[in-house]
Amino acid sequence: MSDLKNVSIFMGLSKTTKLHKMRKVLSILAIIFILFSTKAQSDLDKVKSTVYKNDIQSHIYFLASDELRGRETGTPEIDIAASYLANTLRRYQVKPAGENDSFYQNIPMEKVSPPSNLSMKLNDLFSDKLIQLQADNFEFNGDAIYLNYGLEEDYKGKDVKGKLVIVKAGTADKNGLRSAYGMRIKKRKIAKEFGATGLVELSNAEERIWMRFSHYFNSEKTRLAGSDKDNFIHLWLLDKDKSIENNIVSAKKINGTLSISGLKIKQFTSRNIVGIVEGTDPKLKNEYIIYSAHYDHNGVGKPNAQMDSIYNGARDNAVGSVTVLSAAENIAKYPTKRSALFILFTGEEKGLMGSKWYINHPVVPLEKMVYCFNSDNAGYNDTTKATIIGLNRTTANEHIINAASQFGLTAIDDPAPEQGLFDRSDNVQFAAKGIPAPTFSMGFTSFDGDATKYYHQVTDNPDTLDYDYLVKFFKAYVLACRLIANDAKTPFWTEGDKYFEAGKKLYGIK
Repeated sequence: MSDLKNVSIFMGLSKTTKLHKMRKVLSILAIIFILFSTKAQSDLDKVKSTVYKNDIQSHIYFLASDELRGRETGTPEIDIAASYLANTLRRYQVKPAGENDSFYQNIPMEKVSPPSNLSMKLNDLFSDKLIQLQADNFEFNGDAIYLNYGLEEDYKGKDVKGKLVIVKAGTADKNGLRSAYGMRIKKRKIAKEFGATGLVELSNAEERIWMRFSHYFNSEKTRLAGSDKDNFIHLWLLDKDKSIENNIVSAKKINGTLSISGLKIKQFTSRNIVGIVEGTDPKLKNEYIIYSAHYDHNGVGKPNAQMDSIYNGARDNAVGSVTVLSAAENIAKYPTKRSALFILFTGEEKGLMGSKWYINHPVVPLEKMVYCFNSDNAGYNDTTKATIIGLNRTTANEHIINAASQFGLTAIDDPAPEQGLFDRSDNVQFAAKGIPAPTFSMGFTSFDGDATKYYHQVTDNPDTLDYDYLVKFFKAYVLACRLIANDAKTPFWTEGDKYFEAGKKLYGIK
């Protein structure tokens, strides 16, 4: 009888009231259906619903366009790229996590122009074949002292305070410029501790190798503002026939004259882009997964035979930047149990500047960041694979392998460990602090041939990419992100890894 009564009441209502009630019921049913459908969707379904070829192409063609002129740090064009990335995150409804409720983390930097004059004289021997490892405008005329290779034992019993220290480059076993570069920080530290005014290393490198290093070090440099405040002078001096070394070794007294002038410093601000999506699990949302890539590249250089001078950086690293955008769109729409932190770094090509700054100015405490899933690329030579630098160094490796396989890709670890790729991208800043941090890269089985054909070349253009492969690659990354972020078990380093102990210290693991 009560049902008949309700029907009678409903039939007696006005047409407008009936429509209003019906719409209300239908709205409730629609909400229930959406909630049920969303819950029923697997992570795989969610990835397939947000990653599309057209979107990938659109982003990459913009970021790697000639109009952005290679996105070099410190140029107006990289600021355009930053604005594009920030506004894309905003469109995806990622929350800003930068300064003043913005997506930007401002980084004070400076450009250092090479000196117009760089020359020195040791006794009567003059030379201007010098490479500046660390320099400032500087004039010196005083005592110099020769100390073999400039290692600690060479300083014993010697008074070097206020003097210019002259040493041989590298070590007795390895004296090439690459080895000398690897020893530079140690030698500089020793010389400073003993009170030297400056350090000059004599090198007998071949002219071809010397010119390559000279072109790099004696060109304009970008650095974090104030990073060379001590003004300690450190140079390499070419001594191909060892005539300088032979002269000063036999001399009773060495007079050194060094002149560095015309070096100019211009300060500017560059920006990391940082966004956040809060996790859904009451406990796990206090753990953050970082999804990172650098968005800068190498700007404009000398024209090639085709008169192309723009280093568009489609592979390196427009692809990586858009990989992170794909993860951001997906996770903003379907939040994971752990919170997500999306970081796009500036200045990677200038020496990991953006990540160096971030690691010392994190927007979330480091101990809350449990994983950094970086994406960086040079090129690819195998479209059946995704190459993860450090794949088997963390306990999340099975999730990455599984995610790749869902899209017909095989995940492999670093095939060229001799290249030191793990330590050449922004992930290493996090790893050094103890945060597990592999790098997700396009498939390569050796670091040569097609894998490096476009690496830091003006030919790295968006129209040279295989977008059908990139769809699989992007989907594999996003699915791996979801699997790692939803796993009840927190990812960590595999035991025995180089950074295992640093991780235990950071997270207070006994």
